Amino acid sequence: MADLIARVAAGRQDALRALYERTAPKLFGLILRIVRDRGTAEDVLQDAYLRVWQNAGRYAPEAGRPMAWLAAIARHRAIDLMRQKGEVPMRAGDDEEDWLQRIADPRDREAEFLSRDALLTCLARLDPVQRDCVVRAYCEGLSREELAVRYDRPVNTVKTWLHRGLALLRGCLDEAA
Repeated sequence: MADLIARVAAGRQDALRALYERTAPKLFGLILRIVRDRGTAEDVLQDAYLRVWQNAGRYAPEAGRPMAWLAAIARHRAIDLMRQKGEVPMRAGDDEEDWLQRIADPRDREAEFLSRDALLTCLARLDPVQRDCVVRAYCEGLSREELAVRYDRPVNTVKTWLHRGLALLRGCLDEAA
């Protein structure tokens, strides 16, 4: 996928189309969980890909995976829209609390952020299946239903894994801060 982003940076519309086809469903799911309205999510997705088109030259493969970069753009656009509307992006106590929102992109100088090492250390403390589930949900945008199919478990089990995993991460990251 990094090669597609490089071709987008070179102004190749066909590469943007291919990137969109490969990643839009996951990013749409991520955005929809934040804005909770299908029409709004479609608008935010379009805006996110406009940002990708404009900023593809800034993508640095050594800084992280392409999907994580794309997810960060989509998530930031969704959160920005919610803030403009004066709404809270995620309800307090929601079992889907977006813990990644608390960890800003290191290139975002306006936000406080925890070091990548702290995040990796905290993720390493999770059970491997729980860690994989959390990462796939919040970095790749997989829904609880998709994760349930992937792990051949009921959706409620996946919800419990995510809830407990996020709680452990929050506690660990609070200690690291």
